[in-house]
Amino acid sequence: MTSKWLFSGALAFELGSWGGLLSNPSLIEGLYLYVVPHAIASLMLAAALWLVLPRRYRFPLPWSPLLLFSLIFFIPVVGAVGTIAGVFLGLYLPRREREQGWQLTRMPSLPYRAVDQWQSPLFNDGGLQDVLQLAGDSERRLAALLATRTMPGNEGIPVLKLALRDPEDDVRLLAYSMLDQRENRINQHIERLLELQAESPSAGTRATLASWYWELAYLGLAQGGVLRHVLTQALEHAAAALESEPSGELAVLAGRIQIARRQSLEARRYLQQAADLGVGPSRLAPLLAEVAFLEHRYREVAVQLQRIPPALQAKPPLAATVGYWL
Repeated sequence: MTSKWLFSGALAFELGSWGGLLSNPSLIEGLYLYVVPHAIASLMLAAALWLVLPRRYRFPLPWSPLLLFSLIFFIPVVGAVGTIAGVFLGLYLPRREREQGWQLTRMPSLPYRAVDQWQSPLFNDGGLQDVLQLAGDSERRLAALLATRTMPGNEGIPVLKLALRDPEDDVRLLAYSMLDQRENRINQHIERLLELQAESPSAGTRATLASWYWELAYLGLAQGGVLRHVLTQALEHAAAALESEPSGELAVLAGRIQIARRQSLEARRYLQQAADLGVGPSRLAPLLAEVAFLEHRYREVAVQLQRIPPALQAKPPLAATVGYWL
């Protein structure tokens, strides 16, 4: 009811403003006779339109009714007609809602790419590296470092080394501490074994020393000249132990050391000795493939990989290598 009276009053004042102009008044009189009734009419019409608007369009105040008043007051006749048409067309002929063809979702937390769980049942090396490189929260990167404690050394060490380049001091210090702990633990074993070997030499102690030296190299804890020294020590102890007590496993270790030293002929000799001592071809085939690769005998690489049982070919880390060569 209020809206109807406001519409009627606005129409009356607007007609009155135009009627005042028909009496040919002076300029000053014309402003009073037209502007004042037109302003009152605009105010009443804006109030009437504001009352019929849906609630979500009435606010914020005073901007919503002020916009209606400005359109009506400053654009005579056309502004009023256009505003009324716009409001009532929107109320009685609303636009149909189209079915939304997409769904807005939040960006998932890192890592956001699929992780091949079959490669590692608990953690995936690539996934942790993604967290260290892409996660903005330092707490997530620290959690990724702590996860490496349950991973094999050869998988966890690359993650820790990557964290040494992290911009956060806490992440770098934790990575350095964890690497230092692993290296110190191995060095302590080596020191105790060296003392034991000095007191009572034995082939078993030398074999254990060779395995611990090899562990330093295999995990990537030694680099450059230190790596060459570690491999030399590992080879000396392995060779001495083999002379005293020949062992297939020890011959395999000596072969792996020579592969790391890129001495392919010596590596073949040790691997042949391992075969003579009863080590199966499936165990030696991957190592012989590495030797063939060092010697640029690429056909032999494929031949050696074919000797690996199919069940082992499908398991990492051989799966990717076999997929490339075969």
